[in-house]
Amino acid sequence: MKFKKWNIGAPAAADVDRLQSAGYPYLLSTVLAARGVTTAEDAAAALERERSLSLSPMLMQDMDKAVARIQRALSDGETIAVFGDYDVDGITSTVLLMDYLRRCGAHCLRYIPRRVEDGYGLSRDAIQSLRDRGATLMITVDCGITGNEEVDFAASLGMDVVVTDHHECKETLPAAVAVVDPHRPDCPYPFKHLAGVGVALKLVLALGGRSREEALFARYCTLAAIGTIADVMRMEGENRTIVYCGLKALPHTDFVGIHALLREAGLAGKPVSSIQIGFVLSPRINAAGRMGAADLAADLLETDDPARAEELARQLCQLNRERQMVEQAICADATEKIEHLPSEERSALVLSSEHWHQGVVGIVASRLSEKYACPSFMIHLKDGTGKGSCRSYGGFNLFAALESCSDLLEGFGGHELAAGFTIQESNIDAFRTRMNRYVRTASGGERPVASLDVDAAITSPAAVTLAEVEQLDQLEPYGSGNPRPVFALLGATVDSLQSVGQGKHLKLRLSKGATRFDAIFFSMTESECGVIAGMRVDAAFYLQANTFRGTTTLQLQLIDLRPSLTPSRHEAADLELIDRLVAGQTLTSQEKARLWASRGQFAACWTALERQLRQGKAEENALPFLRRLSVLSGGCESFLRSALALVVFQERGLISLNREGDRMRLCLNPTQGKVDLFACPYLSRLRPATGEPRGDRP
Repeated sequence: MKFKKWNIGAPAAADVDRLQSAGYPYLLSTVLAARGVTTAEDAAAALERERSLSLSPMLMQDMDKAVARIQRALSDGETIAVFGDYDVDGITSTVLLMDYLRRCGAHCLRYIPRRVEDGYGLSRDAIQSLRDRGATLMITVDCGITGNEEVDFAASLGMDVVVTDHHECKETLPAAVAVVDPHRPDCPYPFKHLAGVGVALKLVLALGGRSREEALFARYCTLAAIGTIADVMRMEGENRTIVYCGLKALPHTDFVGIHALLREAGLAGKPVSSIQIGFVLSPRINAAGRMGAADLAADLLETDDPARAEELARQLCQLNRERQMVEQAICADATEKIEHLPSEERSALVLSSEHWHQGVVGIVASRLSEKYACPSFMIHLKDGTGKGSCRSYGGFNLFAALESCSDLLEGFGGHELAAGFTIQESNIDAFRTRMNRYVRTASGGERPVASLDVDAAITSPAAVTLAEVEQLDQLEPYGSGNPRPVFALLGATVDSLQSVGQGKHLKLRLSKGATRFDAIFFSMTESECGVIAGMRVDAAFYLQANTFRGTTTLQLQLIDLRPSLTPSRHEAADLELIDRLVAGQTLTSQEKARLWASRGQFAACWTALERQLRQGKAEENALPFLRRLSVLSGGCESFLRSALALVVFQERGLISLNREGDRMRLCLNPTQGKVDLFACPYLSRLRPATGEPRGDRP
């Protein structure tokens, strides 16, 4: 069980029926209703995908100044430098703007910082080198909004700066010729969630003018889509349009490097959705920046030589494999450090090491935040200075948190969910203490738990077909604010399971009633999963079409698996019978005979109970506990007898059992001498049916 809490949506059956009556398929209707879309009119609006961007780029504050200065540079033949960031958003932004300027005949210089050597954002050394190479105008993409001192330095060298960015602004903006950022407090642009590449695209559309908007959007929408998906922007408004159009244009894009990367990643000729961009293509581009070779990815996207593109794509995929190995090592080291942290330092994980690769700590921070359900701050140390990357959890505002600790930092930048910072090693302990205190205060003192949002539980398993799953594509593109639908199957049975992929993954067969499903659980072993054939489970999953050897079938891609928290029909009947016994209600002779347990059966249950408590199973949901108790007490003991044993042990004072909702907490009580189990009044009511003699405590 990866998530301690499942938040399962419960769309009203009437809403689902209403949407189905309007012609929407069962699964799509279920997701829409779970997300508050309950009428045919609202569904049509929610599923509508624009084919063009309707907002004028000139609505952005300072866009007119940016256009005027860049057009003057183009007219005068100035050398223009494009300064980008080293992540996917920054790389695609840089390539997009460079391509446009070069096609306008400009002499351009490209500068993407090396993550380890240069760090994040603008730097004086980089600006000096660009000025030395003749640049008189520098345009930043996906960075620069917090580079006040660096912009002033550029001005002192006689270099103008146009800042385009999408990150949060500080109180004072850089003194640039133009500052184009939707997050400017005075920016009237109505859509605030563009990625850096979205802002760069808007700049190019403004430079080209209204007459060329359609052609320029067609050329650059795929680059913009990749950067937008990779930067996990809200998938609504203009972002939805950019990504939808970019994915549609992907097979026909003029950028040969994208085609080469698709082939190297095994996606050539296959349908590519936002999921493949986010989990297959983007990590390969991002690996270049993380491993200090962002220019390699930019070269790939810029080249028009197919042979060179193939070679660069191979190098990029190799870098990604290296990144994965480094990431695994750092994650293992960080996890070990966390195990030694006191509880008061686990509200926010602040970890540091001289041995961690600076380019990879950010992605490890993401994994730690998900695993431990809290914000994570990973710091690479070198010569007494730390370069940190942090990731949020549960909507926690990182930017505001870093601002509250700004006196301990050399600098910081980013946004609510992901950010970077620089800190002196001597300040890390104070930063850790203050950040943990800040998180506890922000959360009201309650520590969040790892939770999974599930759109809905499947109520009609037989209606889940491949055709139904394909209709879910109407919800694409997925992303922040429009996540991929997650479903649950409650009370399913594990028919079989086996390890696949050299033991790294788990393949299962699940059934619910007469309906059977194939399932795959990636990065999960049989021992970690903790389920066995025949076990009753709840499954949370994505639905997908799986093609193998030319045959396409329906498959559940498992996200989490837990012992079922819903009783079967037989379990519910057994528990109801126990409740009637305890309440003193009249039982038939057949019911009394079913309930009766022998001394040996009570002894087996007692042994199994002690074993569970030794394994730390003292607190959990009652149903899984009872099922496991039944299995451990010999396999032939019924669920009913296990439930009976618990109420008898409790009545006799052998155990304490407290319930809070579905969960129970159980512990053994100290006793002296033997305890007569069969003196229990519950068993006394059963004796006439059997004549079983009394017995002592097992």
